Amino acid sequence: MRELALPKEVLMAVEKPARYIGNEVNVIIKDLKEVDVRFCICFPDVYEIGMSHLGIQVIYDLLNQLPDVWCERVYSPWVDLDRVMREKNLSLFALESQDPIKNFDWLGFTIQYEMCYTNILQVLELSRIPLRSVDRGEEYPIVIGGGPSTFNPEPMADFFDLFYIGEAEESLPKLLEIYKKGKKEGLNKQEFLEKAAQVEGIYLPSFYDVSYYEDGRISAFKSNTDSAPSVIKKQVVKEMEKAPYPTKPVVPFLQVTQDRVVLEIQRGCIRGCRFCQGGMVYRPTRGQDVNRLKKIASEMLKNTGYQEISLSSLSSSDYLDLEELVNYLVDEFKGKGVNISLPSLRIDSFSLNVMSKVQDVKKSSLTFAPESGSQRLRDVINKGLTKEMILSGATMAFESGWTKVKLYFMLGLPTETDEDIKEIPCLCEEITKVYYEIPKEERTGKCQINMSCSFFIPKPFTPFQWCAMESPKEYIRRAKVLRDELSNQLNRKSIKFNWHEADVTIIEGALARGDRRMSKVIEKAYELGCLYDSWSDWFNNELWLQAFEQTDTSIDFYTTRERSFEEILPWDFIDIGVTKEYLLEEWKRAVKGEVTPNCRGGCSGCGANEYGGGVCFEN
Repeated sequence: MRELALPKEVLMAVEKPARYIGNEVNVIIKDLKEVDVRFCICFPDVYEIGMSHLGIQVIYDLLNQLPDVWCERVYSPWVDLDRVMREKNLSLFALESQDPIKNFDWLGFTIQYEMCYTNILQVLELSRIPLRSVDRGEEYPIVIGGGPSTFNPEPMADFFDLFYIGEAEESLPKLLEIYKKGKKEGLNKQEFLEKAAQVEGIYLPSFYDVSYYEDGRISAFKSNTDSAPSVIKKQVVKEMEKAPYPTKPVVPFLQVTQDRVVLEIQRGCIRGCRFCQGGMVYRPTRGQDVNRLKKIASEMLKNTGYQEISLSSLSSSDYLDLEELVNYLVDEFKGKGVNISLPSLRIDSFSLNVMSKVQDVKKSSLTFAPESGSQRLRDVINKGLTKEMILSGATMAFESGWTKVKLYFMLGLPTETDEDIKEIPCLCEEITKVYYEIPKEERTGKCQINMSCSFFIPKPFTPFQWCAMESPKEYIRRAKVLRDELSNQLNRKSIKFNWHEADVTIIEGALARGDRRMSKVIEKAYELGCLYDSWSDWFNNELWLQAFEQTDTSIDFYTTRERSFEEILPWDFIDIGVTKEYLLEEWKRAVKGEVTPNCRGGCSGCGANEYGGGVCFEN
């Protein structure tokens, strides 16, 4: 029986002690005598969020399939345990072995969003690992980062030994094999890093120097060693049917945010929305073999006891075998109370037909994202939706018995005017009218439209990466324009409206397009007390503004400033397959309001076909 890292009196004093004891269903335990490499994977957020993330489960399974590697897990301690650990001088530990993180060979972070950056520093500090890589000697784990936020790794560059750019299945095992070999040969950390730099997709910030103009823009980004390539190439799994997939995912002891098994049906997206980073960096679109998915789904449900399965994709409607897969799941688990969740659907007849097949198991609200109320702006962002398509989809949904619809919009998009904003409540009003045109005796309840608005953030590797953000005051003004217009609608009682915090948006925008100098701001924010910044109850805008001020850093330089097309961007050294020339051409088409066909409608020459496979080669 292993000994728990936390004393019983500590566990009894904190909220949800099950977050910290490990030993869940399907957890993997190995004999340390047979292990050459110890790797701890961290999701830098609370347990319930981290355990809901598919990527953690994929890496956990991928690395533990290697006989001489033991991958364990750690999550950010909640604020109550954080306080106790500091008071009692306790070291952070891995869930499986309950051993201190500082004793591991590797500490890997999956970085899903910018507002978790201070949590990464929390994990390092509580693990008694120096925050900055330059201060770590041979006795500390190698710290590696991966995930979508590492497509601009520069804001966190000073805290990481290296970053993995792209999909882990492709080169991560190869990297660990080089480490294991170097360990046997007695290589020191620097000698290993020299070899690691030669692995495709690996970026070592310390191997590169950045210089700046007097106005703050980057003047040069160059490698300072012969072993570091000038361009880091994104790693992509070309043959999805050969990629390992966890059929026995770890099942938590307590209810988590996404309490279900997740079946990834495809990667990438064919749509090309110009604001969407995921739609660009995960190209080309690659679907899973439907027969393999059927087998995996059955095994996961059997091995976990879950009664819900979510079909995961950036755009589930575009998976070619979606109907066949749903039909199989409905027939296979009929009468067994298994719910099928279908996120990321488009509002069209095909999607609603598929949804109607699962509604008898568990009927919930439909979620769609028009992003803008006006056709002009939907064309600017290349959404590929007309008002006719939206209203037609709403009609079919209401006639099929749905009464609750969630609609997501974005404020502050490039070229947006007040008239575009006013079109949002008008569109919602037209959707409610569609419902009330149905004869009263055929309606199944009251119509409820939940309208949610976030504020636009220009992200790296999108056609809008050069755009300026609006100020917080301007974002709020636009939200009030929408709210005032909503009050004029006849069916306003059927429409609920909420919007995202503008202050969080600005900080996230600064971090998203920040350069290496942002590290000092993040560290200062953490020192001032910033933690769990993605949680509205814990986000403290004043502390972040103090961090910018105390480090003599202009937040406007990173947010409200428009970039020139000639400027060196902090992420320009990364090759994601999609060319910068393509992104620039898409920006020009956006300004003209021109729509680019989706990848199946016609290849637009983005460059992603260099990877081979997927939608680029379907025909």
